[in-house]
Amino acid sequence: MNERVPLAERVRPTSLQDLIGQEHLVGNGGILRTAIEKGKVPSMIFWGPPGTGKTTLANIIAHTVQAPFFQLSAISAGVKEVREVIEQAKTQAGPILFIDEIHRFNKSQQDALLGAVEKGVITLVGATTENPSFEVNSALLSRCQVYVLKPLSETDLVRLLQSAIEKDSYLQRKKITLKETAALLNISGGDGRKLLNLLEIVCDAAGEEVNITDKLVMDVAQKRIALYDKSGEQHYDIISAFIKSIRGSDPNGALYWLARMIEGGEDVKFIARRMVILASEDIGNANPTALVMANAAFDAVNKIGYPEASIILSQCVTYLAASPKSNAAVVAIGEAMAAVKKWGDLPVPLHIHNAPTKLMKNMGYGKNYEYSHSYENNFSSQEYLPEQLSGTRFYDPGKNAREEELRKFLKQLWKDKYNY
Repeated sequence: MNERVPLAERVRPTSLQDLIGQEHLVGNGGILRTAIEKGKVPSMIFWGPPGTGKTTLANIIAHTVQAPFFQLSAISAGVKEVREVIEQAKTQAGPILFIDEIHRFNKSQQDALLGAVEKGVITLVGATTENPSFEVNSALLSRCQVYVLKPLSETDLVRLLQSAIEKDSYLQRKKITLKETAALLNISGGDGRKLLNLLEIVCDAAGEEVNITDKLVMDVAQKRIALYDKSGEQHYDIISAFIKSIRGSDPNGALYWLARMIEGGEDVKFIARRMVILASEDIGNANPTALVMANAAFDAVNKIGYPEASIILSQCVTYLAASPKSNAAVVAIGEAMAAVKKWGDLPVPLHIHNAPTKLMKNMGYGKNYEYSHSYENNFSSQEYLPEQLSGTRFYDPGKNAREEELRKFLKQLWKDKYNY
């Protein structure tokens, strides 16, 4: 392959045997491996962080099932390009259409795919770093399997480096010794593509004999950082710094990273959506208005757009950063979900069963249910959990003024049942 092509592309695997990572999907007995080996590949969407193998998997599928392969990027393709590909696909047998960053397609673009997917004209393989529940319309999503790709482990990333050094013809001509890997792994942030391209930059700068150390990697990366940033690969590093600054109650840090994203032309929906999530994840009931504010900001920036949207984002960022923090809601749902996994589908207590028919009422459904508003303080201390979980407290209010009020209220109601 042409050595001007980036290393990550040159060493991209074409078979499942050479793929590193995603064992839960393509390991022995993995659901995706089984489908590929049987040649019965459904339309699907790969959801996962950048550099985890979404594009690679799409190529492997096409290569393994020997299907015609079409590829579009949602950044540059529109409805016209989608329809042109679908027309070409109609003359082919079992074609696969891969759409990278499918979350960037708007509703009309996604609708243009729907009929072809539904009729089997194409097998759609989409790749996204965003939650497809939010970004892919329900009609298209219902016709696709969603496979979640996990971040590559440190072991996977080191294997990726070693494999590239052994297999790439350009790197084979150099004498490369991989002495240290910490800097390569830290700078790449778990992104396999970024990791391999950084390896190539380091090897280019070091000459024919390359002893890769953390110091060498840091020196090269610092000299080439401006060039490195142009690819947009720091996107996830910056949003991480942004979120952590708000979580850490530092409006100044949050504003700086917000400005970096604005200057970089980041999608306003991406920024605003992260703030909606943060409002519940990191603030929650410590300041319930935070979620209202973040949701309003999300709606507003979608209506306004750049450049004025930066003012709305700034207002919301500073409010969220200056709000008291609590992750009690996150912990609570985590505890509840863990109980569901542990205990399975426990029966609903009979007295709080729905009883829409006479037969169900005769069977005792809803019998002895106590309507809360018929009791003092609009409260009845009846059981709401399955018997096996009686007395289990999932929600532990945070140590902040508002949630302490909630704790006091709950403690007064449930003093004999839950430990508030």
